[in-house]
Amino acid sequence: MKLKDYKYFLLLFLSLNVFSQYKFSGTVTDNSGKILAGVEIIDKSNGRSFITDKRGDFTINVKNNGNYVFVFFAENYAMVEKSVSITQNETFLRVVLHPLGKTLSEVVINKQKENIEAIRKLKDVEETAIYAGKKTEVVVLDKLTANKATNNARQIYSQVVGLTINENSDGGLQLSIGGRGLDPNRTSNFNTRQNGYDISADVLGYPESYYATPTEALEEIQIVRGAASLQYGTQFGGMINFKLKSPSKKEIEFTNRITGGSYNLFTNFTSLSGTKGKFSYYSFYNYKQGSGFRPNSQFDAKNFFANLNYQFTANTSLHFDYTHFDYLAKQPGGLTDYMFNQDPTQSNRTRNWFSVDWNLYSLRLKHRFKNDANFSLQLFGLDASREALGYRSNRVSNPDTPGTERDLILGDFVNWGAEARYLKKYSFFNKSNAFLIGFKYYQSRNTGAQGPGSSGSDADFELATDEFPTYANQSSYVYPNLNAALFGENIFKISPKFSVTPGFRYEYIKTQADGYYREITKDLAGNILEDKTIYENIIKERNFLLLGVGLSYKPKSKIEIYGNISQNYRSVTFNDIRTASPSQAIAEGITDESGYTSDVGVRGKLFDKVTFDISGFALYYDQKIGEYEAPNPGGGAAVVRLRDNIGTAITYGFESMLDWNIGKTFFGDSDSFVWNVFSNVSVTGSEYLESDKANVKGNEVEFVPLYNIKSGMGMGYKNFLSSLQFTYVSSQFTDAENHPTDPNDNVYGIFGQIPSYYVMDFSAAYKWKRFKLEGGINNLTDNWYFTRRATGYPGPGIIPSEPRVFYASLEFVF
Repeated sequence: MKLKDYKYFLLLFLSLNVFSQYKFSGTVTDNSGKILAGVEIIDKSNGRSFITDKRGDFTINVKNNGNYVFVFFAENYAMVEKSVSITQNETFLRVVLHPLGKTLSEVVINKQKENIEAIRKLKDVEETAIYAGKKTEVVVLDKLTANKATNNARQIYSQVVGLTINENSDGGLQLSIGGRGLDPNRTSNFNTRQNGYDISADVLGYPESYYATPTEALEEIQIVRGAASLQYGTQFGGMINFKLKSPSKKEIEFTNRITGGSYNLFTNFTSLSGTKGKFSYYSFYNYKQGSGFRPNSQFDAKNFFANLNYQFTANTSLHFDYTHFDYLAKQPGGLTDYMFNQDPTQSNRTRNWFSVDWNLYSLRLKHRFKNDANFSLQLFGLDASREALGYRSNRVSNPDTPGTERDLILGDFVNWGAEARYLKKYSFFNKSNAFLIGFKYYQSRNTGAQGPGSSGSDADFELATDEFPTYANQSSYVYPNLNAALFGENIFKISPKFSVTPGFRYEYIKTQADGYYREITKDLAGNILEDKTIYENIIKERNFLLLGVGLSYKPKSKIEIYGNISQNYRSVTFNDIRTASPSQAIAEGITDESGYTSDVGVRGKLFDKVTFDISGFALYYDQKIGEYEAPNPGGGAAVVRLRDNIGTAITYGFESMLDWNIGKTFFGDSDSFVWNVFSNVSVTGSEYLESDKANVKGNEVEFVPLYNIKSGMGMGYKNFLSSLQFTYVSSQFTDAENHPTDPNDNVYGIFGQIPSYYVMDFSAAYKWKRFKLEGGINNLTDNWYFTRRATGYPGPGIIPSEPRVFYASLEFVF
């Protein structure tokens, strides 16, 4: 189909204008007659949300007459559900909310939030997005009793199936999650978003996320697995969106959280939020510092965010976001297997530093048409830098030598984009359908340089080419990338219970690397034999069509059987084009990955007490990029991890998530007691089906533990809440050749498995009036383990995970 045909197709749907003929309006007061402004009203049939104005009035337009159910919710008031029969052009209703009391227990508050969450969960259609037939997961942060100050990923994502996590002792400054055989490093296999816009360094050329939205500021985390590739871009992992808290309905609300913990951890989170007429805002400032459990591990971070919103009319709004994030961290380096077994707290790197400066901008226009259609336009941009400095010998056991050169890597990321979406609900053969069409434009001009760093010990991020003129690993590149994509999906309701959702995404991608690198050959005495500078201009230009389809069958209320299959694609990154690392090398001619992802499962709620999602999945990769042991293609005697297209691979498995409300099962719907248990189990297999590399075919795929289990419980009485969690992850390989672990390796630390491990976490919280005290113990059993063998920063080598740590937080809200 040609582009002009899509234009006519879109015009056909835009012409289906049947204006609303029915109006539902009313007023909301409390039982004393006091007008209530800012009451949230939710249409249970579609999840649409409305707010009462300063006079307590509301007006809702509906397309058809009939029976509707609306939920009325305000803080400190009992939630009210109203069934309304709309049979005439205008229907008026007076709603009365009853206060719950001066002081609400945490149990009551959480139960009200759970009821609202059940209505708000990712439905088949959300504003200008379609989720029908896809595997979706939502983490609601207010429900969690966890270490939010350090973004503890084990606890935050405890009920998200199949995730593997790279753990660092950096206060949660970066998030590294993967799953289903995808490298967790900096969440690079997900399309990572905040409030719906991209936040990674470069969506195509360098999709690593150096910024992690602080958990204390989040309302929810939305995850859509591999089938998200059609709407959100070409990543095998899917899409993860960090949705920040909505503005308070009060004119002003101030929140302050102070946290202290082991190894000199100190964090302060302060937010200001409110609504005044048509204007609303939410902002926060977050400061973190700590020393880490190893020498040379201190960090200092600052994070500021501002969200400004203006509601022009009931149907039109404008939203602006600005995020600033910067930190400086000293890095202790990696360890060999022998060093880890001897003492995992040691460090022989005293001059390694890492710095990030991140600035994100976003402007979003949202409009709801009267003909049951929604439009959104998102403009976004990034102006950021990343600097890494340190001693990086490929012999990890070699101690740092003061007064010698360090390796310096500089990166500047400047990009912007626009994404427009139009979603139209329409009737076809008396059934409700939905059509989505969208377009995304993305452009970046990023730069990267590598060369000698100074011989000092401080965080000096200036190139020291005058001090070390013959330093070998020198390069400088510009990466001008361009991406344009047209995408669409349509929900076809075959019957009231069964729907089919086909979709497409047409991509044009142009990635480029324009610059030079220097090759210096020396003899054994260190004399220069050859010194040459190689200039190159690598251009990779491609366009392709991705297709997919999702199926959804809802045999009864609160039960859904779903399935999907879609094509996926992942382009090579900056690091895949040119890098210089003593532990890693890149094969010439490395190219993009392509393949398929699929899910089939059943999810829902049984007896209003057990929530579940049980599914099977498969990921098929062609030209999968991975690593294997090889001689350095750049010369020299060193053995490196060579990054290349390994071959054809498949990852498949079974995932289940069960959450059982034991308290409700055995003790009824109590307002003072809550007790839940959960089980999150993933069993995953994998295999390289074909490969032209030796000793690879038939091997397991990297980063695929056979068992990934998280289980735990949450218990609360009145204002006291607690959680206990157990995590077990079986061993996993880190390279395509499936090298076993050598416990006596005292050279590299980059070859071998990540051994199996288990860890327990405990958290508790108590609320008194406007204060809340939180505390807990992470790694309760004080196990020594690791989740990563780094080939570059913060290594190379084994990066140990934290031992037992304690934390305590005090929150004040007014």
